[in-house]
Amino acid sequence: MKEELKKKGIDMLVPFLVGGAVGAGVALLLAPKPGKEIRNDLKRFATTTKDRVTLAVDRGKGLYEEGRAAVASAIDAGKTAFVEGKEKWQHA
Repeated sequence: MKEELKKKGIDMLVPFLVGGAVGAGVALLLAPKPGKEIRNDLKRFATTTKDRVTLAVDRGKGLYEEGRAAVASAIDAGKTAFVEGKEKWQHA
């Protein structure tokens, strides 16, 4: 299940990022600028995009870990409540 969620998130993120990169690239190529300026713009855009993706991935990992810890805590609380309820029922 964990792997499915991870794969689903990546499957949704990749087309979004590729579409954004392609759209930005096309916009830059159609802009009335000299080739050197366009290349510099593309390099700057690639660097910025890489930084943003790295940030997004790091945030995603943090959220994943927080969610995983919350689920583990809830499972432990559920197990404890079940055992306590079972013991009360057996002694009643």
